Amino acid sequence: MSSKPMIRNNICLNSHPQGCAEAVKQQIAYARKALDRGSDPGIPRLTLVIGCSTGYGLASRIAAGFGYGAATVGVSLEKAPTATKSGTPGYYNNQTFDAEAVKAGLAVRTLNGDAYADELKAETIRALRETAAAAGLPPQVDLIIYSLASPVRTDPVDGVLYRSVIKPIGRAYEGRTVDMMSGKISIARAEPATDEEIAHTIKVMGGEDWERWIRALIEAKVLSPSARTVAYTYIGPELSWPIYKNGTIGRAKEDLERVAKAINQALSQAALPSARAFVSVNKALVTRSSAVIPIIPLYVSCLFKVMKAQGLHESCIAQIARLYRERLYTEAALKDPDQVPVDPQGRIRIDDWEMQEGVQQETRRLMEAVTEENILKIADVAGFRHDFLETHGFEVAGVDYEADAASLSPSS
Repeated sequence: MSSKPMIRNNICLNSHPQGCAEAVKQQIAYARKALDRGSDPGIPRLTLVIGCSTGYGLASRIAAGFGYGAATVGVSLEKAPTATKSGTPGYYNNQTFDAEAVKAGLAVRTLNGDAYADELKAETIRALRETAAAAGLPPQVDLIIYSLASPVRTDPVDGVLYRSVIKPIGRAYEGRTVDMMSGKISIARAEPATDEEIAHTIKVMGGEDWERWIRALIEAKVLSPSARTVAYTYIGPELSWPIYKNGTIGRAKEDLERVAKAINQALSQAALPSARAFVSVNKALVTRSSAVIPIIPLYVSCLFKVMKAQGLHESCIAQIARLYRERLYTEAALKDPDQVPVDPQGRIRIDDWEMQEGVQQETRRLMEAVTEENILKIADVAGFRHDFLETHGFEVAGVDYEADAASLSPSS
């Protein structure tokens, strides 16, 4: 296996085991310092993270486990390494999380499989009961994070494989984007989605599966009376709306808000009046998929430049720690779930620093001024590239990349 990243069209085709492991350990260290609330009643004791292996899902699990001392069950679908190919980043992330949790004395279980399948939901419920017993806890999960990101979904009801697309709706889209490796600016174009593509994207990325998970947990009677479930979304600035908020992805994310209301109704009907479902609008961050969404690499590069200069930039784990500390589990919210701060639409806004008018105004100014000649100076392309590579285990401080990646393991 190569110890260097293999990049093609802003997609990384490999990962580095030790780099992934070290990045997870750094997030663990941050969570331990940022969330020192281990004795407070009401904080999560048994957490389920659906989509636990990378990005916000991984950070959510780390924050619950190592910040609050929660027992955790994680669900994701990752590929193990072969003789010729590295495993997916999430494979190594999960390995490291499990190993570090065991060292810390935390009850942990990670399931690898299709989270959309009813069979895995049933297996997860069994795992929750077993993990709770191992931790000496009642079999009641009190935090459920839904952070699933997949391009396809097989619906367990009709057996059809649905595929999502990233396209505008109603009219074609054209906008500038940047190659993070070279700094080259190009024009990205996308044709409008068909009605079928819109419907398929909602089936994959909308809230239907989130609702099926919560209903399965209700039926199994494994929800705490004060359980909270959160799904993540993104809105972003108006300049990105044609391809994002007003496109197929945005239509799917709107479905999350519909489902949150349906879940809250189901929780009330199940005699769980203190349980709540929330949609959290999070900050723009670099993920494995964001690098290929038109305009997003350019916007995020300019945004990072501004937010870092103003001392407002947050990593993934810092964003989730603030979500827990200043939204879900404040002193007031612990006493009354209706005291969780939300916007008029009922959404948690942890993107508040990104969407400050001063931040957005300066970001727009940079985007208008950027050219291929000045982009490396006025935009944080290097920061975008670093964060992208880090999600695959590359450019992680403290890792010897001259070593043979095949000889490395997360525990080494």
